[in-house]
Amino acid sequence: MSAITTPGPLRHFLQLRDFSESEILYVLERGRIIKDRFKRYLPHRTLHDRNLAMVFEKASTRTRVSFEAGMYQLGGSVIHLTTEGSQLGRAEPIEDTARVISRMVDLVMIRTYEQTRIERFAAHSRVPVINGLTNEFHPCQILADILTFVEHRGPIRGRTVAWIGDANNMAYTWLQAAELLGFTLHVSAPEGYRLDPRRVGSQPAAVLREFDDPLEACRGAHLVTTDVWTSMGYESENEARRLAFADWCVDEPMMAVADPEAVFMHCLPAHRGEEVAGEVIDGPQSVVWDEAENRLHVQKALMEFLLLGRRED
Repeated sequence: MSAITTPGPLRHFLQLRDFSESEILYVLERGRIIKDRFKRYLPHRTLHDRNLAMVFEKASTRTRVSFEAGMYQLGGSVIHLTTEGSQLGRAEPIEDTARVISRMVDLVMIRTYEQTRIERFAAHSRVPVINGLTNEFHPCQILADILTFVEHRGPIRGRTVAWIGDANNMAYTWLQAAELLGFTLHVSAPEGYRLDPRRVGSQPAAVLREFDDPLEACRGAHLVTTDVWTSMGYESENEARRLAFADWCVDEPMMAVADPEAVFMHCLPAHRGEEVAGEVIDGPQSVVWDEAENRLHVQKALMEFLLLGRRED
């Protein structure tokens, strides 16, 4: 007989800060357990007969495959919606969409633009809502990244993570992770693309340090990570960004000044020769393929937690 904690009140996962440190650590450990069972071909169908609605207003590969495969592996089913293929594309208020969809499914994942849009949906939803990506945050990806680091190098508390590149949704979510989990975030971006002081607030050096020189940001880091220079929705800035970020390509000299056991991550898709050198992403310190796979496992743990609470089976 498995020991199960009764789920509490309705919870959403719209940004990493929606969970406490202990809840994040639980989801990470649960993800590790679920992954182990998956690798040993042991069925894990804790969400049998549950339904996940996935709403995509931004294109996706990893988010769709990981959530869809994950829900099926947990014994549930999936409904895939896009803006073009639903009434969202015909100006139905997102509040009305939330009211309707949440009466028909058990869980909703949304990949969209402004964070306020997913917040409006969640405010009118009767079921948990998960942020699959917004312009401001990408919490599921950071859960996968941290799980990957823990697998390869142990606890992330007390370590240093170097973020090289745009102050985008990944950078701000890494900052929330540093605050919650007790590690230091180094950030380096060119002028005009740095963290917004209004969003960052006052952070101690133990949490955040910003660098003009990306090489110095990598010095001593246990994890070096980056993303494409132009995120979805900013394609018109592509040429300006390519010029501005020319010195922010994570290359072998940057990895050489990192900790000798440092790993490299990228949330993908990657542009070799732009934000990362091919020798790095395809080199021995790269763990990007484990990182991509771990979206599957940690999101299964997340969906299970939101619907069933903590489990000990």
